[in-house]
Parts: sequence; C-alpha cells; structure tokens
Amino acid sequence: MSIRPILHFPDERLRTHCRPVTKVDDKVRKLIDDMFETMYEAPGIGLAAPQVGIYERLMVIDVSEDKSAPQVFINPELLETRGTEMMEEGCLSVPGIYEDVERAEWIRVRALDRNGDSFEKEVDGLEAVCIQHEIDHLEGKLFVDYLSGLKRQRIRKKLEKQRRQTL
Repeated sequence: MSIRPILHFPDERLRTHCRPVTKVDDKVRKLIDDMFETMYEAPGIGLAAPQVGIYERLMVIDVSEDKSAPQVFINPELLETRGTEMMEEGCLSVPGIYEDVERAEWIRVRALDRNGDSFEKEVDGLEAVCIQHEIDHLEGKLFVDYLSGLKRQRIRKKLEKQRRQTL
C-alpha cells in the first residue's frame, strides 16, 4: 500500500467526469487499499478516485470514529433520496475549509464492492452526506460548488495564497 498525493482545489483535474470501472481486478483492489491508506493518513472520512488523479468511478468511505467500518463503492448510483438537511462539510481537496451544505438526509445507493459484487444500501445522516459528497467528486463537482460565487472565490484565493506561501 502507498499514500497517494491528493489534488487540491482549484486544480481543474478535479472537474473531470469519471468513467465507469469496467473490471474489478487486483489493480483496482490495490488502488482501493492505497485510497484507504491515503484517506486515513490525511485524515478524512471519504476519498474519491479523482482526488488522487484516477478518473474512474470509485470511492471509499469510513465514517466510524475508530476506522473500523471501511466501505468501497465502485460505479455508485443514487437510486433514491428523501428529505434535506444542512451539515457542515469539509474536503481533503479543499483543506481547512468547512461550510454548511444542503443535501438529502436519506439515500438509497447501489454499487459494486471490492470483489465486484453488486449491493444496495439505505443510509442517512453523516454516512448519506459522505456518500453524496464523494459521488459528486465522480461527476467533477466539489462541495464549494454549493456555495455562493463570492464564497467560492474567497476560498480559491485563500488556498492559492497558502500554496504560494508553502513553495
């Protein structure tokens, strides 16, 4: 396993619409393991493949307190959503920024697991928000896109300034 570099906003590669995974094999499972290691090291609760420069529909999450509930979603599809809720979100690709975002409070999702087996899951709360957030990454969308243009511009300038100061 290895830790992969995470792309940061406003990197345009984060806007890439990902293609479906066509075959779940050892190469995909290695990527999954790397993504979990990268996510836990960051630390975060979710990571989508485009955040590490891989433009396939693959994401990992673990919303547990003790890193004991890793979940893999390959080619995820939102089948149904209900209700709305506001929750503060952050993102490993938008470091240090946290903002309230409105999302569905309950979802039903279908995906493939790390073995290529199909499953469906109904979830709510933080897990539902995390899944929706990561699916957005697969569509080339970031949580800052839910914010006003002014807020998004301020975030862009802040992150660009931080990047210049670390060079």
